[in-house]
Amino acid sequence: MQYEIKQQDKFKFIEEGSGETLVLLHGLFGALSNFERLIQYFRPHNKVVVPVLPLLDMDILHTSVGGLAKFVNRFIEARGYNGVHLLGNSLGGHVALVHVLKHPERIKSLILTGSSGLFESGMGDSYPKRGDYDYIKKKTELTFYDPQTATKELVDEVYSVTNNRLKAIKIIALAKSAIRNNLGEELNQIKKPTLLVWGNNDTITPPFVAREFNKLIPNSELCFIDKCGHAPMMEVPDEFNVILHKFLKKLNEPATVT
Repeated sequence: MQYEIKQQDKFKFIEEGSGETLVLLHGLFGALSNFERLIQYFRPHNKVVVPVLPLLDMDILHTSVGGLAKFVNRFIEARGYNGVHLLGNSLGGHVALVHVLKHPERIKSLILTGSSGLFESGMGDSYPKRGDYDYIKKKTELTFYDPQTATKELVDEVYSVTNNRLKAIKIIALAKSAIRNNLGEELNQIKKPTLLVWGNNDTITPPFVAREFNKLIPNSELCFIDKCGHAPMMEVPDEFNVILHKFLKKLNEPATVT
């Protein structure tokens, strides 16, 4: 993906296009490349922003969902974004939820896909021995309906993170923080229009999780995509982009008087 990584103070990010701001937050093993097709599609319509989340660069005390939400808030304030459409996948969705609950004032809408915050099945009960490439490959493939989506490049990326002792400790800290930080009691406080886009074959945050989000977030709508796992914007980008574009356009339609 050939997009310029910009920098302001300690923040690194991609910013492409113009229009209403669409901020994208990736998950625990995610990267900017997860959103390549989404950026490509939306930059003629929106200012598309992808911050580099400091998942493995925060000190261990702040390596948590709350620590990442504070980082996102500082980033949005530093850039002066308003009327933001905030989209998060997996852990990024969880961070988006915490941000909207604490700082709704700059947010116009919320988009969640495969989000944690209620329930998620992570890397498993036992953390693999470092150096177990086949285990990491199988776990990465489980993210997707089609295991072929887990390219060697993607598996190598996940393997390099889990094979580094300090990074592995931080990954575990973030995963545990996500499990502890259950938002079930607070979701009814979210008043922003919310779109839930879920893979029907998501094994990490299964479809029942999406239905629960839909039930608990008052102004939310839910779309399922068949033959799709935990990262719809990577696995079925064309379908995902059409659903998201329709939602964003509808937000800007004048209210009809009945």
